[in-house]
Amino acid sequence: MQYRIKFFLVTALVFLFSVRVFPSNLLKSIENVSVESNLVYGKGGDRDLKLTLYYPIEGEGPYPAIVFIHGGGWRAGHPGHFARQAMYLTANGYVCACIEYRLSTEAIFPAAIEDCKCAIRWMRGHAAKQYQVDPERIAVCGGSAGGHLALLAGTSGGVTELEGTGGWREFSSRVQLVIAYNPACEFIGKTKAAVRTFLGGTYEEVPERYLQATPETCLDGSDPPMLLLHATEDKIVPYRESVDFVAALKASGIEAQLYTEEGAGHGWFNRPPYFEPTAEALKLFLDKHFK
Repeated sequence: MQYRIKFFLVTALVFLFSVRVFPSNLLKSIENVSVESNLVYGKGGDRDLKLTLYYPIEGEGPYPAIVFIHGGGWRAGHPGHFARQAMYLTANGYVCACIEYRLSTEAIFPAAIEDCKCAIRWMRGHAAKQYQVDPERIAVCGGSAGGHLALLAGTSGGVTELEGTGGWREFSSRVQLVIAYNPACEFIGKTKAAVRTFLGGTYEEVPERYLQATPETCLDGSDPPMLLLHATEDKIVPYRESVDFVAALKASGIEAQLYTEEGAGHGWFNRPPYFEPTAEALKLFLDKHFK
């Protein structure tokens, strides 16, 4: 179904303003956003995989694009997790997709990253023609578990074992930028149930999956610039993981930035007062490389 954001501004934005999570200065061009939901981008096993697409109503393409990947411990979450970031960026000349992917309760690794890479290929193949996406300016962005998948998508552009069979294999899944909020960067030594479910066992049982799921395993100097955003008091994914990963990126000659929020916890970026500055940091990073 296609509709214009203007259609529900009267009710939705009253709520957004009331909880102060979407400041008015970020909404100046929101009426130029169009949304299409339940678009099929590929196959995950024997079922359709869907996304919600945000694109400018007016303006001249081709547009840079962002694929957003939600968090939730690889076993929960919803594509709408990044809806506000997608609306904001679309109002500023981007095409954005908020995707679903197979959760670990449905299929274990590498299913989730296969789906994410399929969505990138869909963006490069189909959306380039239908929605004026520039196939040479595609970024991936995620939070927490989605941040991990974004990093892995960024470092595994040439890894055929992670491509899957969801569709659009004639197109590359390489991305030109990566943005990750409080991402899980490391797996070896982790024993949490969410990790064991995602990878289908313990490290002792399936060590190859733990290595393959670790973004640093695939790291090389051809990987794209990356922006990581992390809070120092994160009790779910330690801040140290982003510090170490950014150091590894720089050691490999890859442009990398770390946005640090002192004193905040996990998922901080989607709550006031953090949403506005992190949305601006996201836009500045994208604009620097894509505009």
